[in-house]
Amino acid sequence: MQSVAKRHGTEQVSRPFITRVIRWLWILLALAVAVVFAVALARLTLRPMPGASGQVHDNPHPGATLRFYLDRPSIKEAVLEIGGNLALLMPLGVLLPVLFDRFRGVIRLTLTVALISLAIEAVQGLLITGRSFDVDDVILNTAGAMIAYLVVGRRFGRWAHPG
Repeated sequence: MQSVAKRHGTEQVSRPFITRVIRWLWILLALAVAVVFAVALARLTLRPMPGASGQVHDNPHPGATLRFYLDRPSIKEAVLEIGGNLALLMPLGVLLPVLFDRFRGVIRLTLTVALISLAIEAVQGLLITGRSFDVDDVILNTAGAMIAYLVVGRRFGRWAHPG
């Protein structure tokens, strides 16, 4: 079946080609956003905090930091800490499936984000002054990325990599 443009004697670029170009432009935009996100993430998580070196402690026990913040009277502090850790890696739940077809599945994406978060926490605990390792941060970071994936990342990933 010929397109309407060809029947009328005018040549136009086919819709599938335009769709592919638009998809690739969105993927390039996602790549640029990923680079900006990586720089911002490094600044947020890997910056030394010399004044806090005596006040931070590693937490290898799941739920300990969550209980600490939820038991405190300051709701604002709990929301900032828990919400911040949920939001920190949320962009990965959208960017990874858009940039790479193999991250369109929940299990692979969960494992990848968990490893990224674990690496950040390990570097904080071992190398950064005034920072500590917290397993609750790994859990919250991973949960945030999974929420973002389930809400929008899965749909964007299917759009970027159809079939």
